[in-house]
Amino acid sequence: MKDLIVNADDLGWTTGVNRGIAESHRNGIVTSTSLLANGEAFDDGVNVARALPGLGVGVHLNLSDGAPVCGAKAAPSLVDDAGKLSGGPEQLLLKMARRKLKLAEVEREWEAQIEKIRYAGVSPTHLDGHKHVHMLPGLFPIAVKLARKHGIGAIRISSEASTLRSALSGKSGKDSGVKWKQGIQARGLKLLSGDARKLAEQAGIEAADFFCGIAQTGVLSRDGVLDLLQSLPEGTTELMCHPGYVDEDLARSATRLQESRATELAILTDTAVRKSVASHGIRLINYSQIAN
Repeated sequence: MKDLIVNADDLGWTTGVNRGIAESHRNGIVTSTSLLANGEAFDDGVNVARALPGLGVGVHLNLSDGAPVCGAKAAPSLVDDAGKLSGGPEQLLLKMARRKLKLAEVEREWEAQIEKIRYAGVSPTHLDGHKHVHMLPGLFPIAVKLARKHGIGAIRISSEASTLRSALSGKSGKDSGVKWKQGIQARGLKLLSGDARKLAEQAGIEAADFFCGIAQTGVLSRDGVLDLLQSLPEGTTELMCHPGYVDEDLARSATRLQESRATELAILTDTAVRKSVASHGIRLINYSQIAN
């Protein structure tokens, strides 16, 4: 059996992103999303989740953008001078190396994010990480601990299969520099993942067998998706994506993923892509269907 989870990250970022995710589920192949508890459009994202019962909704654990849910005073090692979460994975790794990142504060903030989403009436299908921060050394065990504590049965393991990365890259050389850089990042995350799968299994937390989408973040192509579908392996694969509409809030937000979101929306709702899923006997599922 070939099962495919198509997860749209960043629900709650802006209303335009939310609208694009909703459309990519209603009219396309997106089956799952992950919600930012501190996103500017969180309430609208919750409304999207309620309106689409077939859309799996996970928690997009965040240490990089926006205000902490638990409050800046409760997580001083996670925030900048303005009281905002700051720093991508590289900056967080450096902070960890200097012993300036307090793991107890990470756990406090992530638990607050999970609880906010649950309190809003959303039952999370899985955990994943904004910019894959949950995969950093010392942080994945925290995510697993919280998943088990809150009865969340699945977690993303951001270890990109090289064969799937190659297929998803497509035939075009467009944005090859970006793909090359992100391919290096994907390999780095694979090294960091270490015994992540073993830790999840020991805790009774499920994960997809395969994962892809890091190297193509922001440069996803229709040909690449079609090639991926043609070469999808047996088992469960997660394809990470970032569809959306470019609204005013997105245009002024601190993300490089702007026009690429509209491009991905078009790909994910493309008739040929939807037909390819059917013709290759692929079952579209979300994380709730693999969780114990």
